[in-house]
Amino acid sequence: MTGFGFSGKAAIAGIGATEFSKDSGRSEWQLACESTLAALEDAQIGVEEVDGFALFTMETNPEIAVARALGIPELTFFSRIPHGGGGACAPVQQAALAVASGVADVVVVYRAFNERSGHRFGAGPPPFAYNQNTDQEYRNWINPYGLLTPAQQEAFLARTYMERYGATSADFGAISVLSRKHAATNPKAWFHERPITIEEHQASRMIADPLRLLDCCQESDGGQALVIVSAERARDLPHPPAVITGAAQGVGPQQISMSSYYRDDIDHMPEVELVARQLWEQSGTGPDGIDAAILYDAFTPMVLLQLEEYGFCGRGEARDYIADGHLELDGRLPINTHGGQLGEGYIHGVNGIAEGVRLIRGTSVNQPTKTLDNVLVTGGSPVPHSALVLSTDH
Repeated sequence: MTGFGFSGKAAIAGIGATEFSKDSGRSEWQLACESTLAALEDAQIGVEEVDGFALFTMETNPEIAVARALGIPELTFFSRIPHGGGGACAPVQQAALAVASGVADVVVVYRAFNERSGHRFGAGPPPFAYNQNTDQEYRNWINPYGLLTPAQQEAFLARTYMERYGATSADFGAISVLSRKHAATNPKAWFHERPITIEEHQASRMIADPLRLLDCCQESDGGQALVIVSAERARDLPHPPAVITGAAQGVGPQQISMSSYYRDDIDHMPEVELVARQLWEQSGTGPDGIDAAILYDAFTPMVLLQLEEYGFCGRGEARDYIADGHLELDGRLPINTHGGQLGEGYIHGVNGIAEGVRLIRGTSVNQPTKTLDNVLVTGGSPVPHSALVLSTDH
């Protein structure tokens, strides 16, 4: 695969969010508009300059509704990416492609929902799961076995990983403890000033064996938005640009949404490895060149698997990599410095992209002391996957 002409041509120039709560008290439409305005203010770009949107198919707030509410006069580009959190980084890829090709000049990515006070993903299949279409057909093969929720579906994979490599619940809990430590010092995080111990993790109730309550991300209300422009223009805006040097999507063999159980090795995620290969080729770097990472942490075991699939450690070695302190702020690969979806808020990973931008800017509340040239940001797994490499401007 060749011709990654968009690498380095676009940058994230603005980030903005509402508060992350359990009951926003306002519509998802309003949350989308608030976060978009905040991101534009951060970038110092006028509403009238927005000419593109890139969103999730699960987003309930259409670009035309937000454009109408904010007085955006014209749109030349708009796109939608499926697969929920797995597509978290893909709208940014779409925005970068649009900007690099000249289709649009200012593209906004937003995700806004009342996922706690409205429909809760952890409560069972959403209403659209009962649509009689091919997209939902896979549920016929897993629902009869009690695999109704994301936690139940990913628990199946986590248990297999434990049996194969000897990982324990406490190894998963180490991710939760680290995320909550970072959230405790982040005033924007829901779990600000509320760290946990490994003992508290182990005492938390079982949700879907082996996943405990504190292995599971939050259900949050809120909105997060990003503004993508050309790297050239971003240099003239107030903040150091987070240059998009890598942006990729991937679907692996025998891919099924969250339940690819017909693979020979269900604890492997070839779609993640596929995305990694693209990112390293696009950005001209590799695992050794990544200085920090925001790894999608809907469930703690998926962080271990991503560490392995992206090549930071070998197969089955993630628990030792974590135990050796590599993920701490002073370690080889600081991760989820905002507290992640476990500690800050669950906005389908878009708040994690915003933290990646802050790491490049040097403004994270938990900024590592070392120089950060390249930050990896990932979408959800084990679904069709996406990720970014954000880099300082050279």
